[in-house]
Amino acid sequence: MTTLESLSTGAQVGAVLPLLTAVVQKPAWPTKAKKIVAVVAALVAGVFAVATDGGWDQFQHGHLTAATLLGVLVASQTSYDLVWKPIKLAPWIEALTTKKEPQQAE
Repeated sequence: MTTLESLSTGAQVGAVLPLLTAVVQKPAWPTKAKKIVAVVAALVAGVFAVATDGGWDQFQHGHLTAATLLGVLVASQTSYDLVWKPIKLAPWIEALTTKKEPQQAE
């Protein structure tokens, strides 16, 4: 695997990751909590991408692993800010997957 392939893999995973992250996140969460979840999800997805693309032996190549992890992180944040948030798809998924509290009678 080359550095370009690692970045490409990371970008592909990162481009759709915000939609998966939106399933877990809730609209009422503070911005800081959402950012932490997004970064942790990107790192976990990056590790998974490295393992599935090159096998566990791929982790011996530090620069390729780092390129994939950074690719996922940058692509996920960029695609969220430039695509998924402006078209309101990620916020819609967050709202859709949030349980509604039953209304109490007054």
